[in-house]
Formats: sequence, structure tokens, C-alpha cells
Amino acid sequence: MRAAQVRRTGGPEVVEVVDVEEPRPGPGQVLVEVDAAGVNFIDTYQRSGTYPVTTPFGLGLEGAGRVVAAGEGADLAEGALVAWKQAPGSCAERVVVDAAEAVPVPDGVDAETAAALMLQGLTAQYLCASTYAVAPGDVVVVHAAAGGVGLLLTQMVELRGGRVLATTSTPEKAELARRAGAEEVHGYEDFAARARELTDGEGVAAVYDGVGRATFAQGLDALRPRGTMVLFGGASGQVEPLDLQQLNAKGSLYVTRPSLAAYTRTRAELLERAGAVLGWAEQGRLSVRVGGRYALEDVARAHEDLEGRRTTGKLLVLPEGAAEAELGRS
Repeated sequence: MRAAQVRRTGGPEVVEVVDVEEPRPGPGQVLVEVDAAGVNFIDTYQRSGTYPVTTPFGLGLEGAGRVVAAGEGADLAEGALVAWKQAPGSCAERVVVDAAEAVPVPDGVDAETAAALMLQGLTAQYLCASTYAVAPGDVVVVHAAAGGVGLLLTQMVELRGGRVLATTSTPEKAELARRAGAEEVHGYEDFAARARELTDGEGVAAVYDGVGRATFAQGLDALRPRGTMVLFGGASGQVEPLDLQQLNAKGSLYVTRPSLAAYTRTRAELLERAGAVLGWAEQGRLSVRVGGRYALEDVARAHEDLEGRRTTGKLLVLPEGAAEAELGRS
């Protein structure tokens, strides 16, 4: 079978699509034929060496597809459509998934939607429901609001009764954020001043920041007293070390660096969060934007597009039927 691999860390050029032996599921695992695999910043962090990973390794963690074989103790039927957020080597024609990570997909949700929602959708859900639980009337900042997490997070904040000040980099991305429910859209420059204007000088309840170095310091200035800075990514680079005395001086602020793994520590919690997200999609309350579909052979280009911020929404790799896939940028 074909799979995307990295033998040495570096830029997108180190990605190779090679023939490998088909894996076999062990106890508590299933073998899945991948219909769609998600492309995420964590993939680029692993490929580049920002997140240490032993090489060689298979690219991709997230996807959706049909079960083709089950190992001992894996209670999932052959043919069942499942989705997952954590299965190394998902950017391949087939992948082994721990049954504990495999989430049954509702009948009203297709494989592409499910794959697009697992990592980014669950991230958006825990951010606004648990890390800082948005209450009705809360004003929050969502950075990169036209990105995969940003579009979903904006919608979920609105579902909880919150108000979003979105940041984007282009008029086209600003329009996408507005369609997702953002009350206000602003550029990255001076967004803290706009946050205070929008809240009559008080500041926002929370800043959801997946951008990192370029936005973090100003985000602290946007917060109200006892506000929460939620740093969940570093698309512009990692944040400099923080002098904790700043949190005191700026109003007893909170800062957290959460991870999806910590918010889905048990299968019960995973199923609860995934059930909420997939349920909203099935009910038509959550819209999923796929910003690009790529053949397996074009994984490196997907990484280039993601890192260059040339896309909006979710990027997917379609291992099967790739010749008919819609390729390119949106």
C-alpha cells in the first residue's frame, strides 16, 4: 500500500510517498481503509522537528474510513465508518487505529466531514466548553478565525451565546469569519484596542490564540481583569518565556497551554466531545469548510499551503480515488 513518510526532519520536501507493507491490527485495534485524512499544524511540527519524533515515521494523525479488519477484543464491525484524532500514519491508504480512539460516525455525517472535525472540531469544543467555558454574553477573541479551528470555534462560541471578535489577514477571510457568526472582524494589528472598544474599555473574557508569537503579547492587553489567555498553537512561532508578574500587573490574568490529549483522557470523554461535535454537524448546526482536497502524492504541497496560510478551513488528503480528487487552494 502507499503511505506518506518522513525519514529525516525538515521542510515539506522531506515528505515521501512510498510503498509499504500493509499493517495488521493487534489486540484492541482495527485496520481501516482511509477515506480522508486531515492535515494539521501538528503534522508540520513533527515533520520539521519542532515536536521531536523518532524518524522514520508515518505522517498524519487524523482521519475517517471503513473498518476492514479487527484485532482481538476490538468491538467494531467490519464496514463500520469510524473517525479518529490520534492514529500515527493516517496519511496512507490504510492505517491501524486503536479501537479506543475510533469514534462511530453517525449515519448523517460523511467521511470527509468526520475527518475534518476530529482534531480541529474536538479542539474547538474543549476550548470553548472547558478551557474557558463561554457564557452567554461573553466577548472573546478568536485568532485566525478563517482557519480550520477558527471557523469551528467561532460557530461554537455563538452556539453557547458568546460574541466573537475575529482576527483575519484578508478581506476574503474576514467574510468567511462573518458567515461563521463573528460579530466583529479585525486585522491582527491593534486588535487589543478594538477589543476594548467593543467592550466599553473592560476587555474580553478570553483570547483563543493558535497563532502564538505574533499575537500573544497583544492578546494579554485585550483581556479583562481575571480574563483567560488560551494559547493552543504557534502558527507564527513559539511564544517567548513569560514574566508571570505581567499577569498580576494586567489584572490577575490566567494563561493556559492546553492540549487535546489532556481533554480526551478517557474514552467516555472522547465520545462525549465527539458526540457533541458530530451531532451538531448531523443536525446542520455546524458548518464544515473544506479548503483543499489533495491526492496522497500531493501531501507535501498540502503542508506548503497550510504553512503559507494560503488556505481556509480544513485540508484533506484523499488516499483512494485520488485522481478524481479536487486539488488545489481555496
